[in-house]
Amino acid sequence: MDSRVTRVLVANRGEIAVRVCRACRELEIGAVAVFEPADRGALHTEAADSAVAIESYLDGPGLVDAALAAGADAVHPGYGFLAENAEFAELVQRAGLTWIGPPPEAMRSLGDKVEARRLAEAAGLRVVPGYAGIDLSDATLSREAERLGAPLVVKAAAGGGGRGMRAVSDLVEMPDALAAARREAAAAFGDDRVFVEREMPDVRHVEVQLLADAHGTVLHLGERDCSVQRRHQKVIEESPSPAVDPALRAELGEAAVALGRAAGYVGAGTVEFLLDSEGGWYFLELNARLQVEHPVTEAVTGIDLVRAQIEIAGGTPLLTEQDEVVLRGHAIQCRIYAEDPAREFLPATGRLERFDVPAWPGGRTDTGVRQGDLVGVRYDPLLAKVIAHAEDRDACLDRISAMLGETVVLGVETNLGFLLHTIDDPVFRSGEADTGYVERHWSSALIPELPAGVAASQPGDVWQEYGDGTPVPGVRTAGSFALYRGFGYRIGAEGAGPVALAAPGGSLQAPMPGVVLRLAVEIGDVVEQSQPLVILEAMKMELTVAAPAAGRVRSLLVGPGELVSAGQPLIELGDADD
Repeated sequence: MDSRVTRVLVANRGEIAVRVCRACRELEIGAVAVFEPADRGALHTEAADSAVAIESYLDGPGLVDAALAAGADAVHPGYGFLAENAEFAELVQRAGLTWIGPPPEAMRSLGDKVEARRLAEAAGLRVVPGYAGIDLSDATLSREAERLGAPLVVKAAAGGGGRGMRAVSDLVEMPDALAAARREAAAAFGDDRVFVEREMPDVRHVEVQLLADAHGTVLHLGERDCSVQRRHQKVIEESPSPAVDPALRAELGEAAVALGRAAGYVGAGTVEFLLDSEGGWYFLELNARLQVEHPVTEAVTGIDLVRAQIEIAGGTPLLTEQDEVVLRGHAIQCRIYAEDPAREFLPATGRLERFDVPAWPGGRTDTGVRQGDLVGVRYDPLLAKVIAHAEDRDACLDRISAMLGETVVLGVETNLGFLLHTIDDPVFRSGEADTGYVERHWSSALIPELPAGVAASQPGDVWQEYGDGTPVPGVRTAGSFALYRGFGYRIGAEGAGPVALAAPGGSLQAPMPGVVLRLAVEIGDVVEQSQPLVILEAMKMELTVAAPAAGRVRSLLVGPGELVSAGQPLIELGDADD
């Protein structure tokens, strides 16, 4: 490896920053972490050799200054934030630093979803019907939406991960969808451009991992199936896909490699496809960065993708030929999010009173948090990724189910119970889950009641510390929080049960903690049922609080920019005739 990469500034946070720091340690390379004020003392800062305070993870010049001041000679962007920002990559390079990622020109043509569609079409790949032309104004997008017809999806041009994405089931929703998608995209990526595509329900979401060096070698490392999603964000990923046979794997791989070559790609990237029920495929986008789900590919190929990224950036050529890439066994990853499956997976906040993740033979857990950390509204709600690898899919399902069953998260509501339910669901077990799985097969009615007799635990309670001897089998507690079959509960003063959040009569509550982006009404306004009243933002996602019934706005209890808690009254409504 070229010796010029000796100290890497990790321009990110959370579990991916920890992951990069550990790869640097293996390579005996120095790692420098960065942190916003809210992240002081976070786990990723302890995983690095040193840590530097910054104003924002989106402040490119500030990140470059931090790298230079810390004596770094390379920057790894992780994923999210500025990972797909070509201007940031050029800023890094102009400062004399090595950019651990694809060339800026490739990032512009592929990391930008609009440019990627154009390049894919030019390379002969089939794309999802839509519009991503030169003029991306609201007027043009609305006109194209009428041509395409609903259902549609408005998507951010500059990023992925479900940020800046809005579904449009009726064209009357288009103006609000465009406005919300632009705001969310600007907040997440610093770029408010959006485009439209036809929504393709009930398809499989399959992606191909690319790895390319600067010497002309471009490899594909097989595919991942990422069909189980909520809010257009992936929750469970596996490799190989149960929907892909060897012939289709080769076809998708060849298409991905052709696109990578056409763009002059270097580094790790992912080409995403949609598969229809008849075996047809469509190019969706190329993520010009490392993916959250990269561990399943590492498990089945034996290739460390983060290490490969660093080595490629340092000039080392890939020594593997395409026919030497062999998928061994099966791997599944489950993302544990701070969110409430009983309330449409809305983000959740709180302090991690207990956080036990499994150390398992054939397993791996990536996380950026630890017990005692505060989970707030500022960042992505991903807490941990639990990954299992086994000789075949059935064995892998059994292993990941056991690992999730061993996981304990208390103090913050999570999707752990949903993950356990899904892994053991016959539809998922049969390999038939598609992108409509959650909508068709999940309901909050599936959440079990907490068994009777559960009481709050006290600090130092040995029964709760070691779990198996709990007074109520299968229940773990920490203070007033309880966990049963992966689902979280609050224990009230009268014993087990959810704790109600009271609000004055006639007032609307915040369904999640967040920041008030704007108020859509004024005092005295008469509103209709389902009319938007308040726009909240939490963890870089927007939520619209709508009127439950027609009425008149009596009072505004919050203002723009105000931080609100779950259950906090926002607006008081009265009868329309008041």
